[in-house]
Amino acid sequence: MLQKRTRKAMSGRFEGKTAIVSGGSMGIGLAVVEELCREGARVAFSGIEKDAGAETEKNLLQAGYEVRFFHGDMASEEFCHNLVAGTVAQWGSLHFLVNNAFSFTAKWADASREDWHRVMDVGPIAYATVASAATEAMRSSGGGAIVNVSSISAFIAQPKRWTYNAAKGAVHTLTKCMALDFAPLGIRVNSVSPGWIWTREVLKAAGGDREKWDPVWGQFHMMERCGDVVEVAAAVLFLLSDDASFITAVDLPVDGGYQGLGSEGLGKVSQFAGSK
Repeated sequence: MLQKRTRKAMSGRFEGKTAIVSGGSMGIGLAVVEELCREGARVAFSGIEKDAGAETEKNLLQAGYEVRFFHGDMASEEFCHNLVAGTVAQWGSLHFLVNNAFSFTAKWADASREDWHRVMDVGPIAYATVASAATEAMRSSGGGAIVNVSSISAFIAQPKRWTYNAAKGAVHTLTKCMALDFAPLGIRVNSVSPGWIWTREVLKAAGGDREKWDPVWGQFHMMERCGDVVEVAAAVLFLLSDDASFITAVDLPVDGGYQGLGSEGLGKVSQFAGSK
């Protein structure tokens, strides 16, 4: 089923362009795929869950969009290269890359070396591998843009989250390094850092009860709610577009003000509440 939309797309902004979105069969990745399609792009997307990816591909093809699903694990170097090669073979060009697939491995001192390898392999290492494989095709297509999906977790400490937060922190620094080295090739590189977004993982943590938990977790954000995947997709498409033509090496928070809050939170309970 196509994601529920909360905004209107600008028709044709990516007409004739080709994009790759890793982890594009659900959540933020799916929202990015759908918005790119609606704005005229040809989109290849990957996913580790074969049935979900195939269903997404079928729905989008039936809607008249040009898409192709690649089933595989981003931890595989071979698959990363095949994703790029298959996309270029399909459409003969490549303009955009959205590195989104990630392993939500959230462990601390109990993390095994295998846990660390998994979150790094699927995350920043895969981001770097796909980007490196894509640069020649992007340069030959006249340049383009890359957006890496990072997280608020790249910037803060959270309880017992060494693996995930460290890997997202690596994405943040990797983005700046990519931007510097790819600039001569006409390729801009930026990242987005979502706050609490209603993805499958967040919905699972809420026991499926979004109505109950949205105002609770919303207290972590100035806007007093969690975000929707389409709101992250809108930021990603902005950074891919010509509207961001002089923007590179930047992280765009899509967090409803999460990172801007201090220890007082929303300030609804004054520290002087007991004084007269």
